[in-house]
Amino acid sequence: MVGWTVDGVSDWAGRIAVVTGANSGIGYVTARELARKGARVVLACRSEVRGNAAVDRILAEVPDAVAECARLDLGDLRSVRDFADRFPYEHLDLLVNNAGVMALPYGTTADGFETQFGVNHLGHFALTGLLLPTLLATSGARVVTVSSEMHAMANIDIRDLNSERRYRRWVAYARSKTANLLFTHELARRLAAHGSDVVAAAAHPGYASTNLQTAGPRMEGRRLVGRLVELGNRVLAQSAEAGALPVLYAATAPGVRPDSFTGPSFMMWRGAPAPSWRAPWTLNDAAGERLWEASERLTGVTYDALKA
Repeated sequence: MVGWTVDGVSDWAGRIAVVTGANSGIGYVTARELARKGARVVLACRSEVRGNAAVDRILAEVPDAVAECARLDLGDLRSVRDFADRFPYEHLDLLVNNAGVMALPYGTTADGFETQFGVNHLGHFALTGLLLPTLLATSGARVVTVSSEMHAMANIDIRDLNSERRYRRWVAYARSKTANLLFTHELARRLAAHGSDVVAAAAHPGYASTNLQTAGPRMEGRRLVGRLVELGNRVLAQSAEAGALPVLYAATAPGVRPDSFTGPSFMMWRGAPAPSWRAPWTLNDAAGERLWEASERLTGVTYDALKA
């Protein structure tokens, strides 16, 4: 892992990958580099216009790439089900749960969930469950869920998953990223109990310059805050290309362990991929099981393939 770069991604010819939120930032770089190595990549994007434009950019950079866009709105469970129902392939080697929102003003998804919890966790929980039979049918498949070092700000509150009692945007974001890690932990545990070789792992990009940081200020018209965030990105953040390396490592490197958490090597901020610290509450079996049960109830997706 020391000094690992994108050159370490092996040949992916004949394999299929789905990357959510792949029209920009970490998702775009991840999709592009997988395509560069021969994978057929499905860019799962909320906006088909932006998704198709991303496919065009990939083809301009990698002329022999095999990439396509499919609409997926993680804030609408009907859209998640439609995506899974339309998925045309009989095998799936990699699902990268990358799309997310950060520190938005309070809002709800189409199904009434707090937006950050609904998009960052519940949408991906439902998507993974619906695609799970195809993943289980693919030897050596992986599910990589993108969390954040900011998960350390807050544990989930199982009694208030949708922040109905009190909404604090950064706490809600941290809780959604904790949920990503608890989901990975519980999924890895259930896959092992099922005897499956599917690997569930997590990764985070450190502080990478993407559109994620500026979305909240833009939505509220806070121009000064938006400019300060953009300045911070230019001065302090690493590039999206560098931020994607931990995700690509977790997705493609040999020997990646189930329930591992990969991030940048220098203070979880920047640098080559390395094992990352995670809060102890993200390794709690009881908390993972409670969140799993709540997520099945809220989404209606029950992971029957792991119950057989």
